[in-house]
Amino acid sequence: MEKRTGIARYEEAAMLLPHRLRRFALALNDHQKERAEELRLRTRRPLTVLTPEGEITAAPGQQDSVVTAEDLEQMVSELTEYSRYASLETLRCGYLSVRGGFRLGVCGTTVLRDGAVYNIKDYSALSLRIVREWPGTAEPLMEQLSGADGGFESTLILSPPGGGKTTLLRDMIRCLSMGDQTRAPLRVAVIDERSEIAVSAGGCAQTELGNHTDVLDACPKALGIPMVLRAMNPQVIAVDEITTQSDCAAACAAANCGVSLLATIHASGVEELLQKPLYRDLLDAKVFRRAVVLERDGEERRARVEPLICAPALPAP
Repeated sequence: MEKRTGIARYEEAAMLLPHRLRRFALALNDHQKERAEELRLRTRRPLTVLTPEGEITAAPGQQDSVVTAEDLEQMVSELTEYSRYASLETLRCGYLSVRGGFRLGVCGTTVLRDGAVYNIKDYSALSLRIVREWPGTAEPLMEQLSGADGGFESTLILSPPGGGKTTLLRDMIRCLSMGDQTRAPLRVAVIDERSEIAVSAGGCAQTELGNHTDVLDACPKALGIPMVLRAMNPQVIAVDEITTQSDCAAACAAANCGVSLLATIHASGVEELLQKPLYRDLLDAKVFRRAVVLERDGEERRARVEPLICAPALPAP
């Protein structure tokens, strides 16, 4: 059933392509469709599909599969429902949230105003991200993420890019928000800086995040964390990809307010995490107590839980 769902999601994404290119995307075999992560369109280059092993050309040797500038313009127009101005806030950040739970990355020529990006024009490349959900993925892990009092321990999800962190993060949010026979549901506030967790469109989350989840969309984490602390009374705050010192400072402040945190970081494991100076304060302050490390074993992804509370001190730079 999961495999069939993966193929169906790919085919839904392919239907968002310009009509001329759809048939090339749909011609992939089921195994390729099930593993596809993105459809990539670059001007004067053939349509490609990103898989965990790398990019594959959808139609090798077929000149008709070469993407034109008109294809990119048509696709952005259709996905913004011919109202790009209404999508300007995210478009100038390089992406669009697309109805159906997809996400479009955009490259082109930036238009600057007062030193900031105001818009993007003359599109050169588009990346249609196939957002997937695997309900139940996190359930085997949740018991290991509880403390002695049964409450949720602040947790980091670790893997290299493309390792499945955001997919697991979504399902952990759902599990925390829904609860089960042994755990009460928790209020979860999601700071979705780049609209990758909820993939919100028109104020509605397009992924299943549970009944007690509140989403602050398109807001920087450093600003959003104190906002939800003041306004939404969360028990857990969830964010994707802590990448700046200001993100770390906001997470430390939230931990001091008695809120649990759930976040992702690019690292192959705890050992690599300990070598990154950016996260020194988070680790020294023991903000996070558990790490879920994602590893790839062939075509399968595996997760293991490790403690962080006794993490050794980082070496001096």
